[in-house]
Amino acid sequence: MEQVPTDPSAANPQDRSYDPAAEVVQLCQDLIGIDTSNYGTDDGPGERKAAEHVAALLDEVGIESEIIEGRPGRANVVARWGGGDGRAPLLVHGHLDVVPAEASDWQVDPFSGEIRDGQVWGRGAVDMKDFDAMLLSVVRARAAAQAAPDRELVLCFTADEEAGGHHGAGILVDQHADLFADCTEAVGEVGGFSATVRGRRVYLIEAAEKGMAWMRLTARGRAGHGSMINYDNAVTRLAGAVARIGAHQWPVRLTPTMEVLLATIGELAGTEATPDNAEALVEEFGDAARMLGAVIRNTANPTMLRAGYKTNVIPTDAQATVDGRFLPGYEDEFFATLRELAGDGIDVEFESKQDPWETPYDGHLVTAMTRSLLAEDPDAVVAPYLMSGGTDAKHFRRLGMRSYGFAPLRLPADLDFTALFHGVDERVPVDALAFGARVFDRFLDRA
Repeated sequence: MEQVPTDPSAANPQDRSYDPAAEVVQLCQDLIGIDTSNYGTDDGPGERKAAEHVAALLDEVGIESEIIEGRPGRANVVARWGGGDGRAPLLVHGHLDVVPAEASDWQVDPFSGEIRDGQVWGRGAVDMKDFDAMLLSVVRARAAAQAAPDRELVLCFTADEEAGGHHGAGILVDQHADLFADCTEAVGEVGGFSATVRGRRVYLIEAAEKGMAWMRLTARGRAGHGSMINYDNAVTRLAGAVARIGAHQWPVRLTPTMEVLLATIGELAGTEATPDNAEALVEEFGDAARMLGAVIRNTANPTMLRAGYKTNVIPTDAQATVDGRFLPGYEDEFFATLRELAGDGIDVEFESKQDPWETPYDGHLVTAMTRSLLAEDPDAVVAPYLMSGGTDAKHFRRLGMRSYGFAPLRLPADLDFTALFHGVDERVPVDALAFGARVFDRFLDRA
């Protein structure tokens, strides 16, 4: 993979007849105020209210949209806008659902969108109603100013991303692929945010994602009285499997994306990047190392246990769930190792299994993202990274699109940004929202 050359002219501000960030804070607050909690079932409020809100915002500036439900209440919004230069459309996607929040744990109401200490607080502030707000702010400002981009955009706001996207991007790809058939490239979450390394801001563009294997492990044995000897105990067998999986030290494996990132960090640190010092280079990211440390190796974390119904009864079966994430190109190694760790007598079933992906970090779209960031932050460094979690890109990639994560945010060095994803007191700086809207506006002119 090649580094994208910087362009000195990219730092020159462009004149605008509109303010792309004019509404971004209010839009973010309003979206946070619509509870779209996704519990992984259909028990939550769904995304319909948020989808109708987005559709109305687009309609106000003359952009027609369609609401498509994957299941009653699980609503997605799709619209087309701009174009005229004959190129294939660019898909820009963001999800409307959020993970649940326990209000008693928070300093503020998680669905208030309250502004405190120069930040917008609430569930979805960084995952990912902030980007939905940036996109809407830019599109609405440009549409009102009759400044549509030359390249046609497909705007897509999805449901259910936080539970694998099966009622959102998944159903759009499976049942409405015609809406995206002419799209060759896509941008969405999670990328374009800054981390500070040795005093320099490094903007990370997502160019790859680990695969996802949510697994249910089941051990079966002989039921019996808890006071008697039993060498066929399902709980014991399962506990051994879970302990082995949880304690396993997966080896460092570098994909092309991470080779580029670590080479970039190596230059800042004054050393050559190698697999042997990969972990040390990741530590240069400080708090963000908790996420980046997970993308130089496969991971498998036990998350839930269930067995039995009475203290003195040995149950017939016991179950555990494991969240497995595997690197592009290392799928076979992951599953073979996991099977060995689980051992005999353990059945492994998949609750969700999605492939990893990796897009070459080159081409005009990468150049457009890089130059748009440097126009607002000329002294920064821009590099690709591999995302530890999953996004809707996993579904849209099935249609053959080159995908990137680009939701730009300039963040203070002391903000533990990665801890805010699905965390308590999720929040995003107000000035980061404005920055992101300006960068994305520039990006649309270059994309």
